[in-house]
Amino acid sequence: MPSPASFRPEPGSIPTQPGVYRFRDPKGRVIYVGKAKSLRPRLSSYFQDIGNLHPRTASMVTSAASVEWTVVKTEVEALQLEYSWIKEFDPRFNVKYRDDKSYPWLAVTVGEEFPRVMVGRGAKRKGTRYFGPYGHAWAIRETVDLLLRVFPMRSCSNGVFKRSSQIGRPCLLGYIDKCAAPCVGNVTAEAHREIVDDFCDFMAGNTAAFVKRIEKQMYAASEALDFEKAARLRDDLGALTKALEKQAVVLGDGTDADVIALAEDPLEVAVQIFHVRGGRIRGQRGWVADRTDDGGTPELVQDFLLQLYSAESDSIPREVLVPALPPDPDVMEELLSDLRGSRVAIRVPQRGTKLALQETVAKNAGQALVLHKTKRASDLTTRNRALEEIQQALALDEVPLRIECYDVSNLQGTEVVASMVVFEDGLPRKGEYRRFVIKPEPGQTEVTQNDVAHMHQVITRRFKRLQDEQTRAETVSTDSGPMLVDPETGRPRKFAYAPGLVVVDGGPPQVAAAQAALTELGITDIPVCGLAKRLEEVWLPAEEDPVILPRTSEGLYLLQRVRDEAHRFAITHHRSRRSKSMVESLLDDVPGLGEVRRKTLLKHFGSLKKLRVADVEELALVPGIGPRTAEAIKAAVASTDATRKNAPTPDAPAPGGERPVRVNTATGEIIEED
Repeated sequence: MPSPASFRPEPGSIPTQPGVYRFRDPKGRVIYVGKAKSLRPRLSSYFQDIGNLHPRTASMVTSAASVEWTVVKTEVEALQLEYSWIKEFDPRFNVKYRDDKSYPWLAVTVGEEFPRVMVGRGAKRKGTRYFGPYGHAWAIRETVDLLLRVFPMRSCSNGVFKRSSQIGRPCLLGYIDKCAAPCVGNVTAEAHREIVDDFCDFMAGNTAAFVKRIEKQMYAASEALDFEKAARLRDDLGALTKALEKQAVVLGDGTDADVIALAEDPLEVAVQIFHVRGGRIRGQRGWVADRTDDGGTPELVQDFLLQLYSAESDSIPREVLVPALPPDPDVMEELLSDLRGSRVAIRVPQRGTKLALQETVAKNAGQALVLHKTKRASDLTTRNRALEEIQQALALDEVPLRIECYDVSNLQGTEVVASMVVFEDGLPRKGEYRRFVIKPEPGQTEVTQNDVAHMHQVITRRFKRLQDEQTRAETVSTDSGPMLVDPETGRPRKFAYAPGLVVVDGGPPQVAAAQAALTELGITDIPVCGLAKRLEEVWLPAEEDPVILPRTSEGLYLLQRVRDEAHRFAITHHRSRRSKSMVESLLDDVPGLGEVRRKTLLKHFGSLKKLRVADVEELALVPGIGPRTAEAIKAAVASTDATRKNAPTPDAPAPGGERPVRVNTATGEIIEED
């Protein structure tokens, strides 16, 4: 592996103008392409101490053997050249949002004498008008099938059209009135062109005029007693209405915009884009890509815009709504405007229907990422490969078929809890999850804020229970192998089974604490590791350097899932306990209200928020709570609310220079901070 110092250019030799740079590996392949407003500071940042770089950046510079750059005049030129090089060299350390899937278009061949409507994919052609792209070809075909009843334009292939012209008989669509049959001269080229123009206007969003026109013709036919024509027009109106329902209006001002949202985690990013044309959603697309650098949301947005619109310049809308502005919004707007040929605005919606639509797109992105992870986790071959990669990376004697992960959650040392989650064969076993309430250490009256000591306590309690259950259990032979059961009940003792790997959420201190707890219990055959959240590093006991798994490693992905699940489970437990404790502390000074009645209140209202908004009459309906006690409870709640309103705001310093407490103004709860 080459050292970055071996090919580091002299700082004075790097220009300060805008430009684009390429890193190459020892075989000369381009592995990363980037751009910079000033090349000198950007390139110098790659050659600092490896320990200060993000793991993904460190992996890139240690894989490289040389760097070269090209100076350009403007930042717009730098963007254009960056995309050209990414497209040409396909570097493995650049984020790739595009996949091999092409998205279908609705195309009308307006350049032909008798234009046809069709569903197509791939590159656009001259003389064809396109609508979309759409997420599914079947959705477009359904819409076209409905609209051909109202706009009976040609939809057959050139071969079918030529054959019908030769035999003088139209195809089936001509007989069922879904085609005006220009092939046999039923309509002239001019009349067919009018039908095509109406169809294109309707697809472009000019729908109200057609609906009103058909309604007017229907009523006129009815008044003229031509009921057959009126019925046919009624059916045409129903087809138009059904087609419009498939493309709901989301922006009433007829806006042309692309609405983009991201869902991220440390390893992957899901992108969703809604194409809104004429105020209606015309299509939806999405990708899930690997994260390859340490850039944040603005950098991800810029990469996406560059890759999407540089390849599809003819589909750039007037407005692009994004979750965060790219680092150089003015430069990106200038580039997109040049590609489109007119002004393009990039905005972050702040209110109204555009914000609501982007929130919907963001939900779709989040669901796409979850679905991607679920499919990835449910694949047996992938899970087996993940377990084997973990075994090899951590030098384990056996594949860790049972993995247990532990996490500690607290808020400034109060209500300290911990979680234990279990994964078997790479899948969660939620029936074997466990929660822990941290107890004061011997000689102390209350729990201190010490995550390392808390981790030691949790590991000690869990594996002391393991030893106790193994001592009491009996081994019974079954079809699936030996099973440890309770001699009194005959039921399996789940926690008599030792894990193949213990994972803790944290770095070297937490790993050392877990290892010390196992050593004190005399357990030496259970491996321990820790997963540090910020850099996704895997730490082993007594090791100075972490284990860095490749970013595409299925093993790292599985460890991340296990860690995130433990964190989620711990946070859920902590919040439930905190809510109960806040109710109890809120009502401590209410006379005649003991522990039983406090629990009854919490069970009746379900949450502190509902208790706060309840009036005296609602409180008095709770069993055991009379009118006088209800008034005392309401007074205590009102007093607490008044104190909360006078508390320091999140932006204001707390008295004495302490860190201000963040409060949810809707519920009155303290907002938890990791």
